[in-house]
Amino acid sequence: MTDKKSIIKLAAKDIFIKNGFKGTNISEIMKSSNMAVGTFYNYFKSKDEIFMEIYLEENAKVKKLVLDSVDKNDNPLHVITRMMTYNISLMKENPILKEWFNKEIFHKIEKSFHEKNGFDSVDFLYSGFTEIVKSWQNSGIIRNDISPEMIMAIFNSLVQVEAHKSEIGIGYFPDLLQYLSEFIMNGLLTNPSK
Repeated sequence: MTDKKSIIKLAAKDIFIKNGFKGTNISEIMKSSNMAVGTFYNYFKSKDEIFMEIYLEENAKVKKLVLDSVDKNDNPLHVITRMMTYNISLMKENPILKEWFNKEIFHKIEKSFHEKNGFDSVDFLYSGFTEIVKSWQNSGIIRNDISPEMIMAIFNSLVQVEAHKSEIGIGYFPDLLQYLSEFIMNGLLTNPSK
């Protein structure tokens, strides 16, 4: 038997996919769940909260697909480039994750989430990526004077650049991301000629 919270989340996910975040409301979610609107608040404080919970679940699935798609023993530049480009591609294909590129909406949701849960609450999304970085550091392939978490933050910033490509100039993409990845990796490699 499925519990009420799961039923509500499934209905919300379907409606978010169909209508987007902005076009979804709690009464519609609850109507689809065959429950009273008040029941929603027994499980979630707001539409933002249920959306972020669904978003994080979808994001975790994408991160697993990305990790499974790379040969961790390949050239670090190839691994990072593949992880970054595949991650962006999968985010754009997923109607829930695509909301991340809507800065007006997602900034508000993310800010609210971090205020409630703290910035470390999404570290689990990058734990597999961080393990790859640690293995490269332990093997002497990349610098170990920078924490693996900081290195992941540097690469995460590239995804942020993608979200601002209209301001930077769409004509520069995807080459800009490739160059930035290359410049970062050359700065991290202990022997850049590798």
